[in-house]
Amino acid sequence: MSGVREWDAATYQRISVPHEEWAEAVLERLPLRGEETVLDAGCGTGRVTRMLVERLPDGRVIAVDGSAAMVEKVREVLRPQDEAFVADLSALELEQPVDAIVSSAVFHWIKDHDELFRRMRACLKPGGRLAAQCGGAGNIDGFRRAGKTVAEREPYAPHFEDFGDLWFYAGAEETEARLRAAGFEQIRCWLEPWQVSPPEPVDFTRTIMLSGHIDRLPAELHDRFVADVIAAAGEPLVLDYVRLNIEAVAAA
Repeated sequence: MSGVREWDAATYQRISVPHEEWAEAVLERLPLRGEETVLDAGCGTGRVTRMLVERLPDGRVIAVDGSAAMVEKVREVLRPQDEAFVADLSALELEQPVDAIVSSAVFHWIKDHDELFRRMRACLKPGGRLAAQCGGAGNIDGFRRAGKTVAEREPYAPHFEDFGDLWFYAGAEETEARLRAAGFEQIRCWLEPWQVSPPEPVDFTRTIMLSGHIDRLPAELHDRFVADVIAAAGEPLVLDYVRLNIEAVAAA
């Protein structure tokens, strides 16, 4: 998400049920009257966007994502007054500030959280609310270790020599400090364990967990790599997610 990247939007929509559960939990914490303008920051295929549309009968949704395929998919749930476009959240600019920002399972794709939160603050009216969750410190540690172990083996190793880490999993206290420095107040951040056993582990890991790895590999190694990582992680596949929950208000 730092910059633009493409996803398999159709498969993502089918298998990302845990993401819908996370989004519902975020929206439960956001009070809305129904006429606000709300930014869906990292809209994906539109699970959160659809919920926002239902909660904003007299309002407006602005849906933004780094993937053109995701933005094309999200337009299926939008009304004439809503809007969707491709953008990098860490460089996002809006014509007019919004009343609230919602983001689910996105911020950990962006390495520079200082700049991210500055951009989010600039997109909000004073008093506007930020309600978000993303991967936090300790997120999927076991699966990440399995992926790293397999990536260091032949025939995969040459493709991952400068790979680094795809995600940035921050803690609650450091996130509160970054939000405060970016111009937020009434800040509350906390980590929440959330275990997931995906019913379609191959498609789930290929599309969501290992998409960045797959991009590095030739097509003939895709299936083998996914199978090897799942085997290394242990079957049945159980993912120990840790969600970083974020609530904050834009200071005047």
